[in-house]
Amino acid sequence: MWRRSAGRSYHLHARHAGGQAAALCGAPRGEEGARFAIIARDELAAHLPRLQEISESWLREKGHREKGFSVGRFDPAYLARFDCAVVLREEKIVAFANVWATQDRTELSIDLMRHDADMPYGTMDYLFVRLMQWGHGQGYRWFTLGLAPLSGLEARRLAPLWARLGALLYHHGQALYGFEGLRSYKEKFSPVWEPRFIAGPQGPALARALFDLQALIGGK
Repeated sequence: MWRRSAGRSYHLHARHAGGQAAALCGAPRGEEGARFAIIARDELAAHLPRLQEISESWLREKGHREKGFSVGRFDPAYLARFDCAVVLREEKIVAFANVWATQDRTELSIDLMRHDADMPYGTMDYLFVRLMQWGHGQGYRWFTLGLAPLSGLEARRLAPLWARLGALLYHHGQALYGFEGLRSYKEKFSPVWEPRFIAGPQGPALARALFDLQALIGGK
């Protein structure tokens, strides 16, 4: 399964925002006693209490609150619209991700992804790889791993200030967000990276737009 896309911008100034990854599936390192399954959306209601328990535990463990706009939040009505990929251990769900799929079976991805705090090591890798293999068996061509924000920015001497600041944040901003860690995690799937851009007006207006975007994502 591979990934392709193209993008254009008109009458706006583009800023390199990072890369988007897509992967070719490989062989899983299955955890003994673990099992992968797809729960059809019509059957998901019976499992929502367990998924909510995992979600609330994940938020507490990470010290996070629900976000929005750029990523889904735990909402039973929203989750009920999609099939759900799960990993079970001793027949108990320990990780899940809702599945996004195009009707023409060209592309597969996930949105909301949560797991138990005490899940076995490698469980999420196992979920990703088995979902890729499932998608391949269902005839999907591409699996999108999503973005790695700010990756690919270069702090060259002649680079514009925003690029140098972005590169600095990417390499040293772990307290704010795991930029490098996210890129490294997705690299293990040998993806095809494609650039993504943020477009907007020049000057302070673009900075203001970025702050507004962050507030929107954070649910403020």
